[in-house]
Amino acid sequence: MSMLFKTKASPMAKGFKNQQRVKQAFTVMLIRASHRYVLVALILSLIILACINILKSNQSLVTESPINSKVLKIWSDKGYTLEEDEALQKIIRNWEQQSGNKIKLTFYTNDELPQKTQRALQAGNSPDLVINSSAERELYPRLAWEGKLADVSDVIEPVKSIYSEGVLEAVRLYNNVDKKPSYYAVPINQLTIHIFYWRDLLEQVGRTQSDIPKEWDVFWEFWKQVQDDLRAQQKQNIYGLGFPFSTGSTDTYYLFEQILDAYNVQILDSKGQLLLNDPQVHQGIVESLEWYAKFFQQGYVPPDAVNWLNPDNNRSLLNRGVVMTPNSSLSIPAAVRQDPDTYRHKLGILEFPNKPNGKPMRYLVSVNEIVLFAESKNQKVAKDFLAYLIKPEIIGNYLKATGGRYLPVMKPVWKDPFWTNPADPHLSTATQTLTKGLTRPFYIVQNPAYSLVLEENVWGKALNQIVVNSISPEEAADIAIERIKQIFDEWQ
Repeated sequence: MSMLFKTKASPMAKGFKNQQRVKQAFTVMLIRASHRYVLVALILSLIILACINILKSNQSLVTESPINSKVLKIWSDKGYTLEEDEALQKIIRNWEQQSGNKIKLTFYTNDELPQKTQRALQAGNSPDLVINSSAERELYPRLAWEGKLADVSDVIEPVKSIYSEGVLEAVRLYNNVDKKPSYYAVPINQLTIHIFYWRDLLEQVGRTQSDIPKEWDVFWEFWKQVQDDLRAQQKQNIYGLGFPFSTGSTDTYYLFEQILDAYNVQILDSKGQLLLNDPQVHQGIVESLEWYAKFFQQGYVPPDAVNWLNPDNNRSLLNRGVVMTPNSSLSIPAAVRQDPDTYRHKLGILEFPNKPNGKPMRYLVSVNEIVLFAESKNQKVAKDFLAYLIKPEIIGNYLKATGGRYLPVMKPVWKDPFWTNPADPHLSTATQTLTKGLTRPFYIVQNPAYSLVLEENVWGKALNQIVVNSISPEEAADIAIERIKQIFDEWQ
């Protein structure tokens, strides 16, 4: 600052001498002038001249200031809790201090970020990096196909061996421009679906967790009976099941895809080809839609479930509007973690019951990723940040700081006792589910066209039409199947 002042001292001094000469001229004129208005005019002239000199000096200061370096732009989901946002902000601050680079982080809701990202890409004004938990299923496979994602193999290859089994399968996507598969996203965490419920509400009707059946049909009938018993105690505004039925919630298609898997309904083969012409597949879809819709039709699901967005089944459970709800992350327990009694004792977590055929449930796993856009001008800096983010000690501490809403994707991180502590019912149950091997990815891995099926929420529309427009499950299935075939035909 002192050097900058010295640089400007000489022009300012010259300006001051000019002002002195003007003042001397004004003094002579004042002596000769007799009318008071002349005095006013001359004083105003002096003020204007001084302001001009000062303005010139300030303009020089602005012009000669250094140009700011490029800033890495990151768009991310806004967390369900403040701790999530703060954990990411802390990582960014630490990296900025170590690297000397800068990041501009912007949070958006999970629902709006995929659409905003697509609009930015179309306008040629995308951020460098995006972190969105639904784009992995609905958007990234298509962007990779279109050549709009940067190849991040040089980030993944050095740590490839420490990723958990199956994780990298979700990010090995096909680029139809370059005609090759490669790694077009960096995995940072994963999730699957669990069932959350209120233990204390069960106790009010004389039941405990040990009374919950493990077989398919009687498991779901159990929650209907709990609602009936609570209603008998004058609790009229509570429902047994928090099933989403809306087209605006990804939870709707996530749960229905899980139900399809429970009934062993396979939509694609291993080569990514549709199996919808198989009569057994068609009938399985009809029966799954009918099974899912009946709970709403029988009055065991809140009527507003047809309008829920992603957070609304969480809110319905946390506000005790429902006794139980399936949910595709640990965001519900994370929301009450600061209340130990509620977290450990009142709120319960369950795996799904055995399939209708008696075999253990296989779980759909979603891998949350961060992508780098091909049009980014900051490729090297962005990859340096990604390499820093996925260091096991960095990403591990981040996941713990977020309250364990999402689960690890790296073997060294799983070794932390934080994830297996039996005193934590939610994390230990989720860890057991994800590490016992009964999992599969979404169909987007076999064919990126299926991402459009999910983005359009074809299954959510089918369910919504059954319960809102009173069409039959057969008709809803036919409409959904026709739309899926159309999506795949247009993709070809």
